Amino acid sequence: MRVARFSHDDSIRYGILDERELVVLSGDPMFAGYDTTGERVPLTDVTLLAPVIPRSKVVCVGKNYHDHAAEMDSEAPTEPLLFLKPNTAVIGPDDAIVLPPQSSRVDFEGELAVVIGRIAKNVTPDAALDYVFGYTIGNDVTARDLQRADGQWARAKGFDTFCPLGPVIETEFDLGGGAELTTRRNGEVAQRGSIADMIHSVADIIAYASAVFTLLPGDVILTGTPAGVGPFVAGDVVEVAIDGLGVLRNTARVAEPRP
Repeated sequence: MRVARFSHDDSIRYGILDERELVVLSGDPMFAGYDTTGERVPLTDVTLLAPVIPRSKVVCVGKNYHDHAAEMDSEAPTEPLLFLKPNTAVIGPDDAIVLPPQSSRVDFEGELAVVIGRIAKNVTPDAALDYVFGYTIGNDVTARDLQRADGQWARAKGFDTFCPLGPVIETEFDLGGGAELTTRRNGEVAQRGSIADMIHSVADIIAYASAVFTLLPGDVILTGTPAGVGPFVAGDVVEVAIDGLGVLRNTARVAEPRP
């Protein structure tokens, strides 16, 4: 089931994607279930929004593919390498990624994103997937020069607009199906890898993170990126695609001058 969050007639609503229409739900299905209003809205009449706004945090995993760790000139970590993005970094499909004036190099990092569906604390790997609401696509946008200069990642990865998510949440995604992740910059392939190549599995990441933070419904986990990360500039279009989840597309622009 593909769940969308969308804007229509000056209101924000939720729906189930049915080919080229949305079956409108009475509320956020994470909390209100899947009762429908009886309305159907053409997809062409709506604006898709970020399918979830995390209630508290975006938990990210660094260097979770061997090839990406290698391109960053480092060893793959033996345990998940966690960091956080604020929920103010989240934007939706077709929203602009704003390039901050503090940085001269901003990189894309296409990733599988996990949406938590209920409170998780100290869960086991065997039970971890029971706490998942669904899956979507993320882009862990990074000011690479600031990441290297700061020695920690909060500023480099936490700017507003640095966490595109979307286009929808798939509640029945097959983690074991060998889905391929592809990132394109202006139509040219930059990243291509299988999510099966993750070093730490989704279940292990959830278990590990839940031993540190209480995961709340709506929290998002970005699971790491394969090799091929690279810079983009104003006007570039970055598309991240994952088999079974669709395509997340965003265009970059420079920050507007301050008044």
